[in-house]
Amino acid sequence: MVRKFLYFIAILIVLAILGLIALRIFWNDLAEIVYVPQTEFVEQSPLETNAYQDPAMWLSRPGIGIDDPARWQPAMQGEGRQLPSRDTETPDFAVFFVHPTSYLDRAHWNAPLDDAESLRIARIYVRGMASPFNQASEIWAPRYRQATFGAFLTESEEAEQAINAAYKDVRQAFEFFLSSVDADQPIVLVGHSQGSLHLLRMLREDLAGKPVANRIAAIYAIGWPISVEHDLPALGFPACATEGQPGCIMSWSSFAEPADPSAVLDAYRTSKGFDGELRGDSEILCTNPLTGRTGGAAEASANAGTLVPEQDYTGGELVPGAVPARCGERGLLLIGDPPDVGSAVLPGNNYHVYDIPLFWQNIKQDVVARVDAWTKTP
Repeated sequence: MVRKFLYFIAILIVLAILGLIALRIFWNDLAEIVYVPQTEFVEQSPLETNAYQDPAMWLSRPGIGIDDPARWQPAMQGEGRQLPSRDTETPDFAVFFVHPTSYLDRAHWNAPLDDAESLRIARIYVRGMASPFNQASEIWAPRYRQATFGAFLTESEEAEQAINAAYKDVRQAFEFFLSSVDADQPIVLVGHSQGSLHLLRMLREDLAGKPVANRIAAIYAIGWPISVEHDLPALGFPACATEGQPGCIMSWSSFAEPADPSAVLDAYRTSKGFDGELRGDSEILCTNPLTGRTGGAAEASANAGTLVPEQDYTGGELVPGAVPARCGERGLLLIGDPPDVGSAVLPGNNYHVYDIPLFWQNIKQDVVARVDAWTKTP
């Protein structure tokens, strides 16, 4: 009887291993079936010229008050609840934050503005990803008709149209943001994943070489691979080579070890850079959020606070010394053993959703240092 039971357990283990192997092999095909819309692309009507005058079109903006998710301040582990606060010695600066994909439905190529579930998820993203920038005097995070998650799993014409449509909303929101903040106020641009894609396009098409570029104190284009050879020269800003350097780009994509970034690297390899050439095996920009520099490594002791969320992602606490970081050979950020920060880890130990929360407190310190340096630049 015992032997039969052990055989049964062995069979279950084998089946589980085979299932994991199959999931890894067929992940892209399964994801495409589940998430890519099978409907035709519907051209998005332009928003009204004054659409972003409506406070309802913003997830975060001045005037929302204590309910503004970007103004949330988590407590350090072992301490009591923290109230939002701003250091009076911090220079005034304004943040424009573009949230990542929160629309997962395949019913539409672009998220309807009245979709309640994508809006709920977007607010969670703003709470966890925009809040490290809460020392800013102003934080603006627009709602936009984002491309659905499935648009990034296919190279179809419909996917490209959906991404272009989303960008038009972001660009319109940024124009309103510019008209609303003081003309001499330094600007910090922040995006993650799809949000970073739109920011990078805006940099190369609309901001590089223009007068407004002189106001940009820092750029955090996180969770979207930037080719050092084929993308960076077109952006008009250098990578952040040193700690506290103003007017530069921070970018990283986080993987725990053992890392299997094959899906990300395969897509990167066959994509075209901003110079029109294939990105191939070119180096991916990796700026280490624990050092504020391009490349290099830092022990977990350098991590001033990782945001560990509650199960429903509506709260969390900062845990110091939890996660190290080192830039690998290909430019991916490796964070050691898988940290227990939530269930939204992607295949291959991809901690994409946690790119910013993993280094919450260091980012908070980093942006203040860069803005301060910008204000002191002749």
